[in-house]
Amino acid sequence: MFDCIIFDVDGTLIDTEFMVKKALQKLLLEEINREPSWTELDFILGIPGEVTLEKFGVTNTYQASRRWNANMIEYKQSVNVYAHIEETLKLLKTSKAGTGLVTSKNQIELNDDFIPFGLMPYFDHYVSASDTARHKPFPDPLLKFLKISGYKAEQAIYIGDTIYDQHAAQAAGIAFGLALWGTKTPDTIQADYKLKTPLDVLSLIN
Repeated sequence: MFDCIIFDVDGTLIDTEFMVKKALQKLLLEEINREPSWTELDFILGIPGEVTLEKFGVTNTYQASRRWNANMIEYKQSVNVYAHIEETLKLLKTSKAGTGLVTSKNQIELNDDFIPFGLMPYFDHYVSASDTARHKPFPDPLLKFLKISGYKAEQAIYIGDTIYDQHAAQAAGIAFGLALWGTKTPDTIQADYKLKTPLDVLSLIN
């Protein structure tokens, strides 16, 4: 089994789908005069915001990202930590397992959307989108995590909810665990382990 459990954030630890999509719909209506449907935005979950905006033809992605983040404030109350996440993290902390985060959120988004939930003390190391030039589905963020944490690829497993997470883990030579509680497309994602609840993660540690 594994010595280090690495988690994605959105769709794995916290449910941000409503906030992220609603704020983007509002922005795109202003930017391109079109409001994409809810399912049309499914692909955005798991990739950096600026990549999403480029795919919609938004040119000034830096300024647009700031406005998108500002829009999210209106929907922040919809964000919640998934059931059993904190319990799982507490139990991992009392074990000998290492823990970490690898997220497509940049540092500002991590500060705004995740840190207020008080979960950061449960993690030994983290890598945000601000730390690498290339992002998921490239392996760079996970390889960066291995470098700063000192773990080898075979010692770690990455827990995520999207195909981008799967591809990043595979490219980095790291096992992948699919968070069934957060994924939208469980039948289209290959995983070494499919986890029904966060507590199932505990069965993966040495």
